[in-house]
Amino acid sequence: MIKKERVLVLGAGGQLGQCLKKASERYKEYFSFDFLSSKELDITNFSAVEEYFSSCRVHFCINASAYTAVDLAEENEEKAYAVNAYGVKNLATECRKQRAALFQISTDYVFDGDTSIPYGEDDFTAPLGVYGRSKCAGEEYALGGNPKTIVIRTSWLYSEFGKNFVKTMLRLFDTKKELSVVSDQFGQPTNANDLAEAIFKMMGAKIHKYGIFHYSNTPETTWFDFAQKILYLSGRSVRLSPIATEAYPTPAKRPKRSTLALDKIEREYGVEIKRWERSLEECVRSLGINIRE
Repeated sequence: MIKKERVLVLGAGGQLGQCLKKASERYKEYFSFDFLSSKELDITNFSAVEEYFSSCRVHFCINASAYTAVDLAEENEEKAYAVNAYGVKNLATECRKQRAALFQISTDYVFDGDTSIPYGEDDFTAPLGVYGRSKCAGEEYALGGNPKTIVIRTSWLYSEFGKNFVKTMLRLFDTKKELSVVSDQFGQPTNANDLAEAIFKMMGAKIHKYGIFHYSNTPETTWFDFAQKILYLSGRSVRLSPIATEAYPTPAKRPKRSTLALDKIEREYGVEIKRWERSLEECVRSLGINIRE
């Protein structure tokens, strides 16, 4: 009998963590899974991380835990760095000891958005706020602390779980008659279920190639056009108005165009890149809404 490799998934209570747990049902023949929430294992506590790793053999560690409150991070820099940077350093240290592969989930917010073309994995990072800077530091700790690290940058995550743009829009469509949505920020909406599948496909590869990879759905769009598609699929009747970023000021500055180049993950791992419109339909259906065809 072949012994299954152990997969530790951290941040199990979050959006991506729940998508990973859902997807893991299809991989239990090959892997054994431990799903731990931030309450069950605080990655900022090195002693707790060390104790867990010393208690069992870990082959893969997927870090889906993160401080993702982009605006609140401006006032809570210490907390953001504790989770997004120093906690990652703790994981990288323990993964290196066990020669475990670390999957560190990062973000398009490591870029400043001052570009007209998609960002490649090797492009210069220049985060605009605390959240982006803390995630960028986490990338450095992950890659520098463990040679078997895969950093996956993604963008505009949503799913049927947790709080996200899609669920917020659907809720507002039921309570508002008019909404204004930013129309001059470009990026790629990503169904977290698709990201979970991509991670497991990479994990199950015969040969692992480490470093930075980008994954999202495609093509690029704006928050306004994304909202319009959500509105159409839901069949609601709300008036949407496009507004400029300057008309909707936020504590943290957002990148204007953070589109990610996706060819590397396709080439190296054969990961399918789905269109965001198709993945959005799947998400809206999963929320129990009869979508408009």
